[in-house]
Amino acid sequence: MSKNGLNYAYYPGCAAKQIQKEADWSARAISEKMGIKLHDMPKATCCGAGNLQEHDPAAGLAVCARIFSQAEEMGMDICTICNTCLQTFTFANERLKNEPELLEKINEVLAKAGVRPYMGTIDVKHLIWVMVDDLGVEEVKKHVQKPLNGLKVAPFYGCHALRPHEVFNGRGGQAPQYLDTIIGALGGESVDYNGKDKCCGFHTMLVQEDTFLKMSGGHSLEAKREGAEIMVSPCTLCDMALGAYQARSEKFLGQKIELPEMSISQLVGTAFGLDHKKLGFNRLHQNPENVFKSRGVA
Repeated sequence: MSKNGLNYAYYPGCAAKQIQKEADWSARAISEKMGIKLHDMPKATCCGAGNLQEHDPAAGLAVCARIFSQAEEMGMDICTICNTCLQTFTFANERLKNEPELLEKINEVLAKAGVRPYMGTIDVKHLIWVMVDDLGVEEVKKHVQKPLNGLKVAPFYGCHALRPHEVFNGRGGQAPQYLDTIIGALGGESVDYNGKDKCCGFHTMLVQEDTFLKMSGGHSLEAKREGAEIMVSPCTLCDMALGAYQARSEKFLGQKIELPEMSISQLVGTAFGLDHKKLGFNRLHQNPENVFKSRGVA
């Protein structure tokens, strides 16, 4: 449970504020339904997402510590819906909590910027962790108004929330369970396939497009061959790679995929009976309506 009940300092990440807005909309909608209170962090900046950490590690840690300090001042753990933000924050928080001298140096940087010191007291969680670990699966089930009736759903975890599992306190690893657990709670059937815990290829998108299209399209094809009717991810960047680029993957691979992909929050919202417009269905690149209708999830 969060240190402040079901109250969290909400960090959607940059992608959810711009190109993947539907992930943010649906996350807010289902959280409100479940009584999970997401408190905005208006002063928060980009987490740096790897690029800053590689170019200037000290600056990357300072940026993360500044955001942690804001959440700490709010008295809340951070909740995010972006795997890359989750990884960036978790790695930084691990170091800051376990290296006192480093934390002291970073706090000196924060002081020069007029920011309160970070005391190392907050945790960083993904919304799916909050749903399963903090709220509880039985509570999630109570809000299901339109069960998925055995809909075959392919979970795509995204690598940035899995490895190394020690850093994620055992929540990751080679046999992740959170998406599968949530899919089952909604009345769906989780499809097992080799790519569920692999990389979507997003970070090769601009430098090796052929590799990216082979990876993202290949995962979707494999999931469909295993019987998937829809694919979900807890990561905004994976959403983009698997959904927005599916048509380009089809062209590159010379095969039709035609597998609707959406954020896990949108699937949860559908089972909760929330309005599809509120969940941002109009922004999806593959229309899932017929899939849901075929299972009686109107």
